[in-house]
Amino acid sequence: MQVLILFGPPGAGKGVQATLLAEELNLYHLEPSKIIEEQIMKAAKGAFAEIKGKKYFLAKEKKFWRTGKLCSAEVISFWLENKIRELAKLGKNLLIEGAPRTLTDAERIIPVLKDLYGAKNIVIIFLEISPQETLWRNSHRRICQLMRHSILYSSETKNLKYCPLDGSKLVKRKGLDDPATIKIRLKEHREKTLPLLKYFKKEKMKVKKIDGSLSPAEVFKSILKTLG
Repeated sequence: MQVLILFGPPGAGKGVQATLLAEELNLYHLEPSKIIEEQIMKAAKGAFAEIKGKKYFLAKEKKFWRTGKLCSAEVISFWLENKIRELAKLGKNLLIEGAPRTLTDAERIIPVLKDLYGAKNIVIIFLEISPQETLWRNSHRRICQLMRHSILYSSETKNLKYCPLDGSKLVKRKGLDDPATIKIRLKEHREKTLPLLKYFKKEKMKVKKIDGSLSPAEVFKSILKTLG
């Protein structure tokens, strides 16, 4: 049983690398962002998640998500833990893209992963890019309408109109990838996600840092080399 956690700032290429690595290493690609989007966008008026006796209204979570802020950690970790337990029962090796995102997430999710998969079988990859690179990439990024794959902007992809993975139309995420919203997402990452590096160190979990500013092919090669 194996778990590969892939995280980094917005626009670091997590989605692209996760897709490639899941295929190469035969891992189940678990996308918390997709779970969040589906739960929130499909929520009926007045819907809420009740966790430990407290109600979290999904209309409020939707507002967080659309304005670039992280959704409530209690809600995300609740959804994610349930999915992890479900997949572990099926014997799935995991690639978790972009989670945990906060210390609250980590304090709930990491013990579950250790219990189900074993601490020695968890590998963490951190893709590093500059804030300037994040702004440029995200303001140019598109996703496919069907499976919501992210397509990094490059000389090879700038003229693409359809997703090379599922054939659906490529579109921009209105609002979420606007420059003002991206700056909020960067602030959220700096204040809430980067502290995870200290948490992982305290838990004696090794984090392998990769330069995410390189081309997708070069980043993929670097990750595989790091994993040995």
